[in-house]
Amino acid sequence: MIYKIAICDDSDIDSKYISDLLNVWAKSRDILIKSECFSSAESFLFHYEEDKTYNLLLLDIEMGKMDGVTMAKQIRKENDAVQIIFITGYSDYISEGYEVSALHYLMKPINEKKLYAVLDRATEKIIRNEEYMNLILSGEMIRIPLYEIRYLDVQKNYVTVHCKENYTVKRSLGEVEKLLDNRFFRVGRGTVINLEYIRRVTKTDVYLSDGTILPLPRGIYDSLNRAIITHT
Repeated sequence: MIYKIAICDDSDIDSKYISDLLNVWAKSRDILIKSECFSSAESFLFHYEEDKTYNLLLLDIEMGKMDGVTMAKQIRKENDAVQIIFITGYSDYISEGYEVSALHYLMKPINEKKLYAVLDRATEKIIRNEEYMNLILSGEMIRIPLYEIRYLDVQKNYVTVHCKENYTVKRSLGEVEKLLDNRFFRVGRGTVINLEYIRRVTKTDVYLSDGTILPLPRGIYDSLNRAIITHT
């Protein structure tokens, strides 16, 4: 697999430095990459309209007319799979990264070891995003990317998989749960949640990034928080 990476930074010096580090990292991991540099959010988005096959974006935040966070929000409207890493000299924007499911923030000047560790995480997630759940519905097999699934819940003998489209199948939650991986956490008897969509947890509720609020059964709060920390 060739990992396609875009570097978007209005500093040519910073772009060249990051590009060089990417090449060193790729060689040390024995993987293939194709990286491209863009000097503005606008120039990348223009190119992106014709080519949406990028696996990873390294975005500066402070750029010209359009900042990196605004650019990421625009991309996230149609692409949940691409991994986004913000590279910035400012810490003020970190909370906004949750809105676009950013993998990480790296502060300038870039530390090589920290960058390589985040790139390792990114490639792991890219590989995991190729995993699917196969369901048979009305005699037809539906392949659902695991990263698209926000949560699953059960009503009587039917499980509903909540993703871009909702799918309901007559199976037990335990049977469907076996088709998932360790990014999913069982909350009580009737719900399984994708940890990567969780944005906030209280003693009574779980808040997902799409605005969904799910009730949290008593006694689950601590174990769910441990699962989130371990998964992160």
